[in-house]
Amino acid sequence: MSAVAIGNAAPTALPRAFWALWVCQLVNRLGSFVQPFLVLYLTHDRHLSAGTAGAVAAAVGAGSVCAQLVGGWLADRVGRRVTMLICFFGTGAALILLGSARSMALVWVTAFLVGLLSDLFRPAVQATVADLLQPTERVRAYGLLFWAINLGFSVSTVSAGVLASFGYGLLFWVNAATSVIAGLVIWMMVPESRPAPEEDSVRRALLPVVVRDTVFLLMILIQIGYATIYMQGYSTLPLAMSDDGLSSRTYGLVIALNGVVIVLVQPFLGKWYARLDRPKLLAASMLVVGLGFGVGAVVHSWWGYAVSVVVWTIGEIGFAAVIGAVFADLAPIDLRGRYMGLSGMAFGVGTVIGPLAGTNALEHLGPTATWLGCAVLGVVIFIGQYSLAPALHARAAANAATA
Repeated sequence: MSAVAIGNAAPTALPRAFWALWVCQLVNRLGSFVQPFLVLYLTHDRHLSAGTAGAVAAAVGAGSVCAQLVGGWLADRVGRRVTMLICFFGTGAALILLGSARSMALVWVTAFLVGLLSDLFRPAVQATVADLLQPTERVRAYGLLFWAINLGFSVSTVSAGVLASFGYGLLFWVNAATSVIAGLVIWMMVPESRPAPEEDSVRRALLPVVVRDTVFLLMILIQIGYATIYMQGYSTLPLAMSDDGLSSRTYGLVIALNGVVIVLVQPFLGKWYARLDRPKLLAASMLVVGLGFGVGAVVHSWWGYAVSVVVWTIGEIGFAAVIGAVFADLAPIDLRGRYMGLSGMAFGVGTVIGPLAGTNALEHLGPTATWLGCAVLGVVIFIGQYSLAPALHARAAANAATA
């Protein structure tokens, strides 16, 4: 079948198991109360210093980075379904322990466990979608999951503020309850999708395969570059707006446009994106994100920054819809979960590099150089990603032939 025929084919109905994953993602994000309010809980209720609270939040982040590797390994070795069940039921227990912890040692341990367990599902969910769906449907499916995550998170940030007025402890219990509900959805509606290994096949270790996979390693570097740019929206942008005399409330309203645009626009763009060349769409999306942040070099008003946020959000929608599908096409079937885990870990590395690089550039080089640097990096990763398109198409075709 030709590429044109595939692009114009009518979308097929997605399977029941996918919609169960969609509901699971939505429910899980609707109850994501603790992490956004963790620092406030630790400083207001536990009376910890801001530095200590920030370090505890960093422990959650460290657990999240580790979760990508652990979750990928479990998804391939134990199974996608079991990994997701461990994630959701384990997260519920870890949240209750964190909310009731009184010693700092237990706070540190449970904070790390919350980060580790709550993100175990990411490689498993991405691998499950790749297992369940044909390549032509994956962009649409990943886009729908991205939309569910943002819809749920948009609602949770508002409702969490209301619940917090009755006490931060309530956030832990409600968050744990929604995590358990998400786990029950998986238990009742999502079968194991991991492909059965061939009888005479040998389980391969990840590292020997990855170190020889030049295309994958280049994709990992590009992903780190993208995440470095993206994280400026949550680290450097509020500082730059403050330097321009804009309040934190104004930043909150401007960055809220990110979620609003995703919820309103993604369902329409997702249908169009599914018809496009995936590696080239990924490259273009990264470029739009870089140029969107580059707008910051010439704006100083709230509406100028709002335009910047809207532009890079459009790019983010394209990136989120297609990145999972590209890595699913690239990954060997028997290593699919671990490849997805490494992809997530690469993004996590970028979330560490991004705030450090951006805030230091703003302090020492100024806002114009910082935002132009984002634009230049966007052009660089666009060129790199676009250049990889032929190799990615060849790998996708080879994997499809052996599936």
